[in-house]
Formats: sequence, C-alpha cells, structure tokens
Amino acid sequence: MISRTIVPLIDQKDIFPDAGSQSGLGDVLQIVFFSPKEPTANGWIWGVGPAFLLPTATDDLLGTEKWSLGPSVVALRQRGPWTYGGLANHITSVAGASDRADINASFMQPFLSYTTPDAWTFTLQTEATYDWEGEEWSVPISAVATKVTNIGSQLFSAGVGLKYWADAPDGAPGGLGVRFVFTLLFPK
Repeated sequence: MISRTIVPLIDQKDIFPDAGSQSGLGDVLQIVFFSPKEPTANGWIWGVGPAFLLPTATDDLLGTEKWSLGPSVVALRQRGPWTYGGLANHITSVAGASDRADINASFMQPFLSYTTPDAWTFTLQTEATYDWEGEEWSVPISAVATKVTNIGSQLFSAGVGLKYWADAPDGAPGGLGVRFVFTLLFPK
C-alpha cells in the first residue's frame, strides 16, 4: 500500500476583482495505491486505488467545500538515474455545499526525472486537469529541483521550481509561478 497525501498551503492575491488576499490550507487530496511488492518483469511499478478530496480549506476561496472521490492509477519505470511514468485520477463530488460548483475532473501527470548520485532530482512534469463541468483544461508545466536529506532519522525531500500555465480557464492562475516542495519519506 502506498499513501500519497497532498496538503496545499496557498497564498493568493486578487484572483478576481475585489477578492483581496487569502492564505491558508486548501483542500487535502488523499490517494491510496495498492501495488505489487515487486516491479513487473519489464521493470514497471504500478498501483491502483481510490482518491479522496477532503474539504479542509481554511477560507472559502481556497477550496471547493465539496467531498469528492474516484479512481486513481500510477505507473512508473526506473532505468539508471532516470524515472518516467504517469499518474492519473478522476474525482467527482458526492456531498458538500449545494451553492458551490460540482466537481467532475480528470487529472493527468506525466513526469520525467533525473537523479544524481548525491540525491538531487531534476523533474519535468505537467499536472493537467480537465474540468468536465466547465469543459476547460488547466495545464501547468513544472520544472523542479529537489534534494533528499534528513533531520535525525527522518528522511525528506525539499526543493523549488518554476511553474508555467500553458493553458488555463479565464480567471484561473496563469503565467509564471514558483513552486515549493516538501515531502516526508518513510521507506522500508
């Protein structure tokens, strides 16, 4: 079993006229993959399982106010210092605030990364989302550098990168942004 939890910390300003600024926690995405212990004969690592979107936002403008769920899949292959593959899921709202838009979205994340002998990883990826309700794409492309290190016995990865929106709906994020990454690691 592989657990992937995304806890977004958001700081945004003027997302629409007179919106002001918001900072805080966004909605948490929890994915659980069930995967074989060993890669396939061809070296692929894969998993399938549920994805849950939890309405944990600390501000109305930072989240959906909807409970959502759906299937998720991941597949990747490691060859020397290279890792490539993809992750995808589809979530649909099942409960929540009736005055907020329903969620019906597909997410696709192809990725390619290179890891150096001293644990630096350079990744190029997209995190494309298709909103079936609004019939619109959001396609940010990210280039990120991370480093695996530890504090005491706790292993973690931290890094920074640039994100560029190749396509986005009107009023959504656009242009160039900065991405900070912090991941706790619990290897066996």
